[in-house]
Amino acid sequence: MSGRTHIAFFGVRNAGKSSLINAVTGQELAIVSPVPGTTTDPVYKAMELLPLGPVVLIDTPGIDDVGELGAQRVKKTLQVLNKTDAAVLVADANCELTKADKELIELFEEKKIHFIIAFNKSDLSPFQDENRNDGYISVSALTGQGIHELKERIAALCKSEEQQRRLVADLINPSDFVVLVVPIDKAAPKGRLILPQQQVIRDILEANAASIVTKENELKDTLENLCKKPRLVITDSQVFGKVAADTPPDIPLTSFSILMARYKGLLDDAVRGVTVIDRIEDGDKILIAEGCTHHRQCDDIGTIKLPHWIKNYTGKTPEFCFCSGGDFPSDLAEYKLIVHCGGCMLNTREMQSRAQMAKRAGVPMTNYGILIACMQGILKRSIEIFPHLYQELAYEK
Repeated sequence: MSGRTHIAFFGVRNAGKSSLINAVTGQELAIVSPVPGTTTDPVYKAMELLPLGPVVLIDTPGIDDVGELGAQRVKKTLQVLNKTDAAVLVADANCELTKADKELIELFEEKKIHFIIAFNKSDLSPFQDENRNDGYISVSALTGQGIHELKERIAALCKSEEQQRRLVADLINPSDFVVLVVPIDKAAPKGRLILPQQQVIRDILEANAASIVTKENELKDTLENLCKKPRLVITDSQVFGKVAADTPPDIPLTSFSILMARYKGLLDDAVRGVTVIDRIEDGDKILIAEGCTHHRQCDDIGTIKLPHWIKNYTGKTPEFCFCSGGDFPSDLAEYKLIVHCGGCMLNTREMQSRAQMAKRAGVPMTNYGILIACMQGILKRSIEIFPHLYQELAYEK
């Protein structure tokens, strides 16, 4: 769901958020009842929403929930803001905006989230649209009033956020060969490729180029058997060293993880942040963060391989902390370095939110592929395809 536009519905309890989501989708996606606080956890639904296309709709608990359990629900609602591309504030058309509504608006503006205010239950309201500006719309989940226009307004919000980002297509030309190195080990998912590999293959196809997929032990033979030199070799970070040794120096080389960092808008800061690895001391805390949750293997890259490689490279014994999925710490000040996965399971908004949290805390953040390339002495080569960064790194060296 990371590649879909995330549209979240916020508001106080019993404003009709769940009813409105059901009306927008034309499906009974969310449980509806007159009891305030029916939605107890954020509910995510991936679907096609015309005229926008593939989206994730998020129904959130009421922002004004009370009590100890209510505070936990509000916390979950606020976490949704970090992954929201466009927001719908659902308010009761029979009332003025509440204090909680106004605080939400301040958060939208602070986080630069485009939003619209939907006054629900307008079939019971004396207020009229002409008394409100373009950021407001009167709707009724019960009668369907204004629902079509609301969908059009949501689509317009999302289009204003849309970026023409590419993983690799802008780095290659039609008819180019691109070699992808994909290890098949115990950690590899059975019967499928991981998401960044799938996305890169699709992007190569859209560029009218050809992708050739091979394992690390077959790379030499693959390169020798090609009728022409590939434009680029892209590797899984775990085999960066071997692939670099087997790829001739006149063939550009990078990794899926580095391409993902660029796709998420984080590459420049991640390359600059990785230099902290040379200043790690005993006892320094390093946070290793993973965007997805999965069963840990005995040779898991995040919890086993990276700590081992970092200790060997630095000659120090730092303290490693780990998080996965949505459990990213809110207080980062105690860490010397954050090493994040490529973030393929997190949308761009959430990855950039995490990077901003790190920046505010003064903690450098890099990712798996960039750190591995740095520790293996091939970082400069792996970013050669990005001239501005390559020149900056060459100048610093």
